Order: sequence, then structure tokens, then C-alpha cells
Amino acid sequence: MSDTAKREHAPAVVRHVDDLEWETIRWPGETGKMLFHPRPENPTEPNAGLLRLEPGAWHPLHKHDFAQIWYVLEGEFEVAGKTWGPGTMIWHADPHYEDELHTKSGGVILIVQYPGPTTGGRPIYDKRFNMAERKTVAEERTDV
Repeated sequence: MSDTAKREHAPAVVRHVDDLEWETIRWPGETGKMLFHPRPENPTEPNAGLLRLEPGAWHPLHKHDFAQIWYVLEGEFEVAGKTWGPGTMIWHADPHYEDELHTKSGGVILIVQYPGPTTGGRPIYDKRFNMAERKTVAEERTDV
């Protein structure tokens, strides 16, 4: 590759999950390590990282304007009457809704949220994946 091409294209950004602490996420029993997330210097960076759900964790029915992919690494998750386990990949188009999710076992999900190709909706990191203190589910918005 030429030096010109290198100047005109961004190099890979590499982060390791062990370099981050688990952060509080808005849903009960969830913590996360978002290795990538939108920042002022890169507002279209995806939310990408790991969600860790404790046994009994859940989230309510809610919707988003961005798109996302989940990949179940550990545990089992019940959504809309079906159980998903390790090796399951789920794609949420934009806009989308997420059915209520429950886990008895707990587990880990790789998650990538990215700007919606049709809606332009962007994933939200701040005060959602890095909360100082979790609100009650009733206080959380489920329409975004």
C-alpha cells in the first residue's frame, strides 16, 4: 500500500477487554465493557463490547432507531417464548423493537450497535452503558 493510501485511510483501532472495568448498564443485572462507543472525536463509532447478565437479569420491551447485532457467548436467554444459547447470532434492523428478555442462567453477549442505515439513528453510550447509578426500569425510557 502506498504512503498516500495510508494517509487517506484510517488504521485499525485495537482494544482488549481486560483493559476495561465492568460498567453499570441501565437494565437490572447487566454490566458491560464497551470497547468502542461514540465519542465527540468519532460520533459514528459503534457501541461494541460485552454485556454480562447475572442470573435473573432482564430487560423490558423497548425500541431503537439504530441497528444492532448480538452474539451469545455464554448462558441462555429467553425472548418471545424462545430460548437462545451460545452460538446464536441475532440481528436487529433499524428501526427495531426488542422483546422482553430474561435469563435464569446469566451469561455474556457480544453486542455491536451501529448507526441505522435507513433511519440514521445512532447508538447511545453515555448514561446508558456507563451509569454511575442505575435507575428503576419504570424511570428508563423504552422508546429510544
